[in-house]
Amino acid sequence: MEASQPPEQSNVTAYGATAVAIITLEAFAGMWINAFIVCVLCIAWVKKKTLNSNEKILLLLGCSRISYLCFSWVSHFLSKIYPNYLYAHTIVQLLAIFQTFSSYSNLWVSACLCGFYCIKIANFRNSFFIHLKVKVDRMVPWLLLGSETVALAMGIVVYDHMETAQSSNLTFTCQENFWEARIKMDKHFFSSFFLTGFGYAASFLAVIFSAVFLLFSLWRHKRTMQTSSMKDLSMVAHIRAMKSVLSFLVMYSINFVCLILTIIYTMKDETTMTLLISIYLCAFPGVHSLLLIFSNPKLEKTMLKTLSCVKCEFFIK
Repeated sequence: MEASQPPEQSNVTAYGATAVAIITLEAFAGMWINAFIVCVLCIAWVKKKTLNSNEKILLLLGCSRISYLCFSWVSHFLSKIYPNYLYAHTIVQLLAIFQTFSSYSNLWVSACLCGFYCIKIANFRNSFFIHLKVKVDRMVPWLLLGSETVALAMGIVVYDHMETAQSSNLTFTCQENFWEARIKMDKHFFSSFFLTGFGYAASFLAVIFSAVFLLFSLWRHKRTMQTSSMKDLSMVAHIRAMKSVLSFLVMYSINFVCLILTIIYTMKDETTMTLLISIYLCAFPGVHSLLLIFSNPKLEKTMLKTLSCVKCEFFIK
């Protein structure tokens, strides 16, 4: 009997089609939201010829999230619809490198944004903190450059990791050589996963410390207003800010857990868990950016104005 040849394209199951549909909706919605941020800031840049520190961080964050969602969607689409394309080593390498770079850029730039908000909004009498508050605007370009450097370094690590994985597929004629290569490969994989996890943990710790310090400062200021019988509007604004910081903290915590689980399940075939993780990781950039829009008066005003214009055009038609 003649051996059956593998098909050119694997059959797409209902499970795979559902996964692609959900991730497609999340990715394109997230790209639209972040593209809106980028467009508004670029228009302001052209008009004013300059951007403040907050706008610089938001602009780079929007660009990194657009690229991250784009490459994540392409990766999921190919893995479910055209899996044979992923057997081409060049395609896999390019996807992995660009996805890793944009992912770490997203993480570290968002960590810079949290740190910037903490330094600008929080009120501490510590001399070092006061020094940071004065110098933070000059530090922002260097922090952003450092974030992109870290993201590029992790992309290089992933490239080296995949090169080692490719070389490990070679056939060894000697059993001793096989075990030596296997031990070397395992050590290399462990170091790569350790560096990946360390990068995730470092950015997450930066977000945690920034959020905790900011929450403490807001809570202390709220107590001061309570004792001094200040206006209720100021109290409401501080409570709203504390709720926003708490929601950001919960979202970042879940995102960090999902990123760590992606490392754990790399060696396992956990389809359902991997899908749930991917759904959250694709939803996070869009949801978080939407919250950033409504926490920024300028972006919120432009968003509402744009939506009202679209609504009027829809009813006119």
